[in-house]
Amino acid sequence: MEKKVPFSFIIVIGLMLFALFFGAGNLIFPTLLGQSSGTNFWAANIGFLITGVGLPTLGVIALGVSGKEDLQSLSSRVHPAFGVVFTTVLYLAIGPLFAIPRTGNVSFEIGVKPFLDGGSHLWVSIVFSIIFFGITCFFSLNPARIVDLVGKVLTPIKLTFISILIIAGLLYPIGALQPPTAKYASNALFKGFQEGYLTMDALASFVFGIIVIQAIRSRGATSRKQVITVSIKAACIAAIILSVLYVSLSYISASSVTAFGYLENGGQILARMSSYYFGTSGGIFLGLMITIACLTTSIGLITSCASYFHKLLPRLAYKKLVVGMCIFSAVIANIGLNELIQISVPVLKIIYPLAIVLMILTFCHHLFKGNRLVYQGSMLLVFLVSIPDGLRETPLHLGWLDTFMSGYIPMYNIGMGWVLPAIIGAVGGYVISMARNRAGAADQRN
Repeated sequence: MEKKVPFSFIIVIGLMLFALFFGAGNLIFPTLLGQSSGTNFWAANIGFLITGVGLPTLGVIALGVSGKEDLQSLSSRVHPAFGVVFTTVLYLAIGPLFAIPRTGNVSFEIGVKPFLDGGSHLWVSIVFSIIFFGITCFFSLNPARIVDLVGKVLTPIKLTFISILIIAGLLYPIGALQPPTAKYASNALFKGFQEGYLTMDALASFVFGIIVIQAIRSRGATSRKQVITVSIKAACIAAIILSVLYVSLSYISASSVTAFGYLENGGQILARMSSYYFGTSGGIFLGLMITIACLTTSIGLITSCASYFHKLLPRLAYKKLVVGMCIFSAVIANIGLNELIQISVPVLKIIYPLAIVLMILTFCHHLFKGNRLVYQGSMLLVFLVSIPDGLRETPLHLGWLDTFMSGYIPMYNIGMGWVLPAIIGAVGGYVISMARNRAGAADQRN
């Protein structure tokens, strides 16, 4: 008989999932969006919530619905080779190349740098990175403790810190909303949609979903239906908390323009707001909040990435991978926040549409009976459109190709050019498959 999963444990799983998602980017990007969108605040936030909350929620649920054990198995529905390449690229993006170093970088930029004198602080940054990723390494070497550690200890502390700032900001707004900046003056919803890419949470949802499903099964859930039900409840708990915090942080920062002007990044905005409400103690308060938020995400990502690469390459021991990734991330973290973001944008614009389409096809899998050509046709056309879109952010930008795409593909200029090709590719793949089946049946009759 299947054991019932207690609701108290579902709450712990939901809080754990929220904590894993809510890291460095989830603090700095909503605040920058708020300042930049101004009076177009709601439109921009709706777009941001779709990719920053909706897609991560669907990603966790999709993994449960698929019945697969991991992302590689799920993405292998396209093709086994695609499964390996796509999963590896995704783990590198949300792991040691971008997301993990960003956790250490943001913690230093907001939690330590404001207390230092002007000038270069490379050695301080290096020491901080060693300490930060040393702590990450310690907890990541004991992955069995991650549910209790993150869900029961670190998450309540983090929520308390963030809630105090939000309550102060909502009760005592800094000023009135100002007109939006140029990039949010039109198509604010779609701009907010793309800003949600930077959180990388839709990508991470495939990874964190594995942790959630394993935790659910460890409590006695054996049937696919129960795993899906508990996954949905836990994901919804995380989604509600994320939505409230994103909108609140965005609104508070949107009201700060009259006092602070337009600042460079979300970290600066958070630092100024914290000092505004809490004076000299504001910096310490904010530094603790950021560091705890980033540590929880860093631990989750290191654990997940090391587990995947150990499974892919069994000769590489899990503990050695954890140590290696922590050292590598500590080095990359000293590149700089703005530089890390700029490097990550092109990659995210290429792989994010693929991840979104994979989620949608997973939910529709039974409708086309898992036909591989549907996956392949859709993914191929999405990839072909996403490449030039991603190259727009690099020196490899091909102007003539960009002009061609803009002229013939709907919504390309607003970063949504992959939508129609995804549909055409799926329909085309299904039609070709049906034609092949009919031809095969005719051959058998003859």
